[in-house]
Amino acid sequence: MLGRLGTRRPETLVRAALGVDAAAVAVDADWACVLTTDPITTAAAGAGRLAVHVVCNDLAAMGAEPLGVLATLLFPEGVAPAAIAELTAEIDAAARSLSVEVLGGHTEVAPGISAPLAVMTGVGKARRDRLVTAAGARPGDALVLTKAAALEGSHILATDMTAYLSVVPPDLLREARGYADELSVVPEARVAVDLGATAMHDPTEAGVVGALWEMAEASQCGFVVDAARIPVREATRAICAALGVDPLRLISSGALLIACRDGPAMMEGLRAGGIPAAQIGAMTDGPRLLIHPDGREEPINQLDRDELYRILEERG
Repeated sequence: MLGRLGTRRPETLVRAALGVDAAAVAVDADWACVLTTDPITTAAAGAGRLAVHVVCNDLAAMGAEPLGVLATLLFPEGVAPAAIAELTAEIDAAARSLSVEVLGGHTEVAPGISAPLAVMTGVGKARRDRLVTAAGARPGDALVLTKAAALEGSHILATDMTAYLSVVPPDLLREARGYADELSVVPEARVAVDLGATAMHDPTEAGVVGALWEMAEASQCGFVVDAARIPVREATRAICAALGVDPLRLISSGALLIACRDGPAMMEGLRAGGIPAAQIGAMTDGPRLLIHPDGREEPINQLDRDELYRILEERG
């Protein structure tokens, strides 16, 4: 697919590449337009909210200010008008929370689909000298993760798979459902750019481990990461234990993976802005290794399938 990209345009500043989730096109000598698109295919509830946050996070991870979204909404035949109203209300509320405009899109009742499908395109702007991509990391860069792993996955599982989570205390399920309010990384991305981030990535499919692999692949680097340093909240651990899910490979919107030259300074700046952060490892010029608490070194040589897809197939 990456070899079938049409005509290369001189205006394109950031092109399609593995691990790079958005493109940038020059507007003038100083500014770029940043664009991205993503579907929501796994959440039964809150898909409109998630769709807005996912694309705005991709824009922010490029150093861009999100400006607007365009929504393509496909519904199965026989859909109730209330279901359409609910999804569009979620999109409106999420867009308002980020001060972005719904610029347009397309809504259709489509034969052949069994559930609603939301595909969102995001549009942002960035100064050309502040563009950051997942391909900018270099050996020796510190790796910093904001908030915690698997916030989005925990929210989805706690919301959509309650029937399988009877062993999880109700207060932890309520906490996980509340992670929906923490899924934006727009604030921390602004801070990270100001503090000199060399690369940023929004961990979505395959979670933090997937984001590490994608950043390393885009940057042609290795990494060494201490799994014990990756923040995982109690509610996430309880939900993942109940379902047999690896939280480090579970969809993780709400966290931001940052490469930078000075890890302590990055963490200090983020924490000063009220954003929890942990230094989890470093980029290297060697292999890609996840070090487990028992000392086992796990090579990360491919992009794994997200745990959410697996568990939905098994128990959905």
